[in-house]
Amino acid sequence: MISTLQKTIRPVWAVRGLHKSAVEVLKRPDPEDTVTASYGRFISEVKPQHLSSLVLHRSKRMVLDSIGVGLIGSTTDVFELALQHCQHMYAPDDISSVYGRRGSRLSPTLAAFVNGVATHSMDFDDTWHPATHPSGAVLPAVLALSDMMPNSKPSGSDFLLAFNVGIEIQGRLMRFSHEAHNIPKRFHPPSVVGTMGSAAACARLLSLDHSQCSHALAIAASLSGAPMANAATQSKPLHIGNASRLGLEAALLASRGLKASPLVLDAVAGVAGFDAFYEDYVPEPLESPNDGHVFLLEEQDMGFKRFPAHLGMHWVADAAASVHTLLVGLGPGTVSPSQVQDILLRVPKSKYINRPFPESEHEARHSFQFNACSALLDGEVTVQSFTPAALRRPDILALLSRVRVEHPHDNPANFNSMYGEVQVTLVEGHILKGRCDTFYGHWRNPLTNESLRKKFRNNAGAVLRSEQVEGLIDVVGGLDTLGDCRDLLSQLQ
Repeated sequence: MISTLQKTIRPVWAVRGLHKSAVEVLKRPDPEDTVTASYGRFISEVKPQHLSSLVLHRSKRMVLDSIGVGLIGSTTDVFELALQHCQHMYAPDDISSVYGRRGSRLSPTLAAFVNGVATHSMDFDDTWHPATHPSGAVLPAVLALSDMMPNSKPSGSDFLLAFNVGIEIQGRLMRFSHEAHNIPKRFHPPSVVGTMGSAAACARLLSLDHSQCSHALAIAASLSGAPMANAATQSKPLHIGNASRLGLEAALLASRGLKASPLVLDAVAGVAGFDAFYEDYVPEPLESPNDGHVFLLEEQDMGFKRFPAHLGMHWVADAAASVHTLLVGLGPGTVSPSQVQDILLRVPKSKYINRPFPESEHEARHSFQFNACSALLDGEVTVQSFTPAALRRPDILALLSRVRVEHPHDNPANFNSMYGEVQVTLVEGHILKGRCDTFYGHWRNPLTNESLRKKFRNNAGAVLRSEQVEGLIDVVGGLDTLGDCRDLLSQLQ
């Protein structure tokens, strides 16, 4: 009987008339050999001693700047709307502090959300290359989670380690895509990689094992993504708030045992994982921190903004400011629209920052034309340039009506290689030109410590007393030496 069955049953490839070599044999990858697993291992194994002195220095500058822009961001309408929503729609939970609101506390996830909104509410937060805003998605989550730990607060070095893990994961993921190197068109990057970075940072601070860290990333991937259509609106800051909040939630869910795809960061044909966000995504495993891993922040500094607007605005503002100086030298010491016949901007082609007549502060922060005209008229762009009164100035409106835009082929929509050029033709026929290839604050030309502290004092001083401002500068400067981060948390309360 057995012999008869053996003769009857044949392999599928033989029944279908296929040669055995033509049949593709699918093998399930070893879970320990996947890209996703390598990220989980890195997050769980990295230690404070893996951070170089340069990485510590640069990351402390990022923490200080991010707190400052969050504090001034707590004075904005969009922050107030987000805070009121959380206070009115959710049960009180007095755990984590809120930027700029003494005595106000929320649940950790909601505090991460509103503080993330504050950080991006004025588009004043740091920017990296490939293009994203890395600190705003990570720092509010790490602060909220630290507040959540009732008995033993993280040490300053553990706090900075978690923060740097969140920054590193964002940078690594974006380097797997050529599309991600350019000014975005589809997804706002912080809503994608920011959520992943927040999850990684919180997983590190929670000391999750490598499997839980991988699941935290996979859970975060299901909570990621926001369209660029909401750029230049009040909803854009929600992208950073959600990235911070949802990354924290992903890590907390993973800590409770929730599982997700073990291949979310791998390129699996026919099943989109993280490559759903970047069509040319080609991932590579992340080496162990014990095998000579070099943090990306070691190789490339961070971009810090001198005024609150989209990063691309800084090129045209600096170029226009140089023309302002020339124009003042020719005339009565001020600039008047009556002197100007034509303004030509040569900038990269990017639809969402080409806004000839912005109607709100958020549109103005994303308008080549407005920022060029503001710098041409005033010699600089500042926080006050985006007030309702500043937007309605007759001189600004007159200059805006004379602006033309060109997109030279040698000027790509890429923060690492773009330039801004402003050409002003005067009524009397003179032509004045200004060009900026690398503005002051770009990662190739970073702000000095003095300039960064000046920015922080101006921003934090909008809501804190001067002694509190100086106390924060001191605490962040020595953060890596603190036995726990209680001093930092108390300063923010």
